[in-house]
Amino acid sequence: MPPPEVWYVSYGSNMCRERLRCYLQGGRPRGGALEYVGARDTTLPVADMAVELPGSLYFAGESPTWGGGVAFYDHDVPGPTPARAYRITVQQFADVAAQEMHRLPEEGDPLEEIIIGGLETGRHEAGPGHYETLIEVGRHDGLPMLTFTSPHGLDAVPHTRPAPAYLAMLRRGLRECRGWGDDQVDFYFGSVVAA
Repeated sequence: MPPPEVWYVSYGSNMCRERLRCYLQGGRPRGGALEYVGARDTTLPVADMAVELPGSLYFAGESPTWGGGVAFYDHDVPGPTPARAYRITVQQFADVAAQEMHRLPEEGDPLEEIIIGGLETGRHEAGPGHYETLIEVGRHDGLPMLTFTSPHGLDAVPHTRPAPAYLAMLRRGLRECRGWGDDQVDFYFGSVVAA
C-alpha cells in the first residue's frame, strides 16, 4: 500500500525547489547558515504546482538560517499570497515541518497521525514557535493542502525586513513556479516587505 500523501504548500523560501531539496535530501541552502539533515524518505516531490492562498504574507522575527525577518502566512487576513504546492508523503511533510521547527525528523512523529486523522477545525497548533501552526488551505486531487505558520497573526507582532539571501530564495521560487519576471516579483515584494 503506498504511503499517504499531501500537498505541502510553501509561500516562503521552499517555493524554490533547491531550498526544499535541503529539507528532503539534506544540505545547506545557498546563502543560508544552517545545514539540514534531510527527511527519512529523500524522494523528491512527484508533482508540484503554482497556487494562490487567500491570506497574507508578512515578515517577522529573526531567522537563524538567514538572519532578518521570517516569512509567515496569516490565513485570516485577506491576500492573496502566491505559493507553490508539492505532492509529498505525510512522513516527508512531518520531516520538513520538524526541521522548520528546529527539531530532527524522527520515527513516530505525532504530526503524522494528526495529518492522517485530518484537521477537524482546519488548524492544529503543535507548539508556540515558528511554523508550529498547521493549516489546511484546501484540497486537490482528493488530498489535503497543508501549510504551516506561526500562531501569531500579521497584526500581532512587529514586522522585520528579510535578509537579502532569503529574499533572493523567495524570488527564485516565484520565478520557478509562476514564471514571473523581475518587475512582477519586485511589485509583489514591494507590497509586503517592511520598510
